[in-house]
Amino acid sequence: MVNWSGRKKFFTVLAFIAPTIIGLLIFNVYPIIYNTYISLTNRNQSHPNPDCEVALTGVIEPQCWPMFTKTTSGYSTPYRLQDPLFTNYTNLVGKLFTTESMLNLLRLIGVLVPLFIASYVNKRMDKMLSRPISGLVVWFLGLLGAVLMVFVLDAPSAYASLDKSGDFFIVVFRTILYVICCVPLFFVLGLALALILNGNFIKGRTAFRTIMIMPWAASTMAIMLSLIWQFFFRDAGTINQILKIIGIEGKAWLTDPGWAFFIVVLVNVWFSYPYFMSIILGALQSIPQEQYEAAEVDGANFMQRLTNITLPLIRPAVLPAVVLSSITTFQMFGTVWAITQGGPTRGAGTPGFTEMVMVYAYKQVFQSNAYGKAGAFAVIIFIFLFAATLLSMRTTKITKGAYE
Repeated sequence: MVNWSGRKKFFTVLAFIAPTIIGLLIFNVYPIIYNTYISLTNRNQSHPNPDCEVALTGVIEPQCWPMFTKTTSGYSTPYRLQDPLFTNYTNLVGKLFTTESMLNLLRLIGVLVPLFIASYVNKRMDKMLSRPISGLVVWFLGLLGAVLMVFVLDAPSAYASLDKSGDFFIVVFRTILYVICCVPLFFVLGLALALILNGNFIKGRTAFRTIMIMPWAASTMAIMLSLIWQFFFRDAGTINQILKIIGIEGKAWLTDPGWAFFIVVLVNVWFSYPYFMSIILGALQSIPQEQYEAAEVDGANFMQRLTNITLPLIRPAVLPAVVLSSITTFQMFGTVWAITQGGPTRGAGTPGFTEMVMVYAYKQVFQSNAYGKAGAFAVIIFIFLFAATLLSMRTTKITKGAYE
């Protein structure tokens, strides 16, 4: 039995955590429940208002609450639950889960098998007293194997077939490809600049560090700066004007699928590399100099010191940054929207060549008014990101130290 002292402690603790719990319920739990409900309805431009006579709708939908009640428009019928219930999900996924599409998806995954093998081999070799082969060589062989698998498994034809299966695959695939292109460049460029700025042979290192970090500091104005980048690559923009001066005919950069994708990657790398540079620079300064001196005495060259000392010791600092940047890049909106708006287009009703998940969701809501479909898309992406985050934490063990 709880005595008065126990009750007092309970209510004291509850008083402290109640604002947090209420905030989570209002700003996190309720939006998730509401969005999941909308994903099961036929809410769109023709059905904008709710059918408040349905019990579930009356509880979840704010438009049905007494303080927010709106009069249903006479020009449209109220939205209600779909019949069948998961219509939005099946329309969104399309033919992705047919036998043919699953086989094609396995062919694409098969391209990555050499990279998984390279990762496994490196982990096994890291446990040896002396590595028989450098980690970079193992990764190079894995990358070479992946390139060969592209031709062996005929990956282009598998991709072309999946492209026709529905919107979901092509949008998510392009976004994952965008993340795969961006995050390694964040790390490589950040590492290179951090190694340079960490050296004692550079004068005015503080000034250089300040200049290098400016793109990240200015990322709060990402859309405005992205518009400047867009101006550089317009038909009559800065790049083409410079090329014209030296006698080279410019291109329509933003209407070419390959160049448009490259440009949004380039701009995102420019925004994000200072984040990695700052983290790696801090990690480098925490490495004891005696380890490098001992390696030099043993005759280790720069690459050996990099792979055997630097990279293993900065790993705990870099892995959380990689996970966080991957999630942030996956949800990128402002940069892509300001530069290409998801284009170049591929025709009406078809996602554009740079239409990432957030751009696709934005168009579904604010251009097509397909609220139910956008809700279903958001639910799937939430599950996808949640699973990816759990998997990354399990494989990288980035939170291991916090619970020991």
